[in-house]
Amino acid sequence: MDRSRLADFLRRRRAALVPDWPSARRVVGLRREEVAERAFISTDYYTRLEQRRGPRPSEQVTTALASALQLTADERDHLFALIGHNPPIRTTGISGGGRRVRPRASATTRS
Repeated sequence: MDRSRLADFLRRRRAALVPDWPSARRVVGLRREEVAERAFISTDYYTRLEQRRGPRPSEQVTTALASALQLTADERDHLFALIGHNPPIRTTGISGGGRRVRPRASATTRS
């Protein structure tokens, strides 16, 4: 795990997000507490990640962070690589339109 690059990536992505409620802030982006809340992790844990002293997040925590930071698929894959996990398999979004395929009748059941 590249702690330094991970911390930099997390800080940059957090700064790029717009808070849900506009308020007078000294810095742009979300607060650490807001990202932690969105990812369902403790603020202390998230802070340690940004300060390069946190443990290696699990795949579940990495997925939650990607969602909380609203990452694109490429950014999510980069986050997984920084942490040392294989990125999740991407789906194409093609599901066949919900159609079902009927099994073909076998030769023995045909008349």
